[in-house]
Amino acid sequence: MSTSPVTAVWTDFGGVLTPPIAETMRNFCQRTGIDAHALLTVIGEVTESFGTDDYMEPIDTPIVTEAEWLARIGVLLRERHGIDRRLTTLADDWFKDRETNHAWVERLEGLRSRGLFVGMLSNMVPTWDAHWRRMVDVTALFDDVVLSFEVGARKPQAAMFELAARRAGVDPGRCLLVDDIERNCEGARAAGWHAVHFRDTDQASAELARLVDAPAEVTP
Repeated sequence: MSTSPVTAVWTDFGGVLTPPIAETMRNFCQRTGIDAHALLTVIGEVTESFGTDDYMEPIDTPIVTEAEWLARIGVLLRERHGIDRRLTTLADDWFKDRETNHAWVERLEGLRSRGLFVGMLSNMVPTWDAHWRRMVDVTALFDDVVLSFEVGARKPQAAMFELAARRAGVDPGRCLLVDDIERNCEGARAAGWHAVHFRDTDQASAELARLVDAPAEVTP
């Protein structure tokens, strides 16, 4: 039986097609004048109230609207830290001057030009949808896009990977996820996928090349 190499590559958005999330958070806090430690502390407290330790889970499936989530954060910022900022959305400040990782875009374009399926698999907040789409040419770059808020599942849940494999029209063993969060990579592997933990473009490109270009294995 012939075991085929990877034929479908799914990339994350934030932290892969953009600078690291920590850098975006730092820029956001500098722009808004909110203390980063205070913000992360209250986000963590609000997150725990929804029974999770994943900061974005409440708003990227979503369990609650971003406005309600931010209202709860705003209350705690005022009560715990004396910071009075009434935010209704993070999108404008979060995406302001956020740069696209053009080197990774070129890598994905190269894969697609070779006939590989290229998709984006992201835990995305509904109110951020128009903002990220301005950063990349979606039609030119991707064969498909699967977003958590549209499908009601999220990484690292198995349902997210099962759906993406079906959308790509290939077996899970031919799918590969590139993601900056190791927990998501672990979820992909548990679903039978390959995965590359993105740390920087050169490292991820090298690991991706080894998996995509691996010769087929033949077993009796």
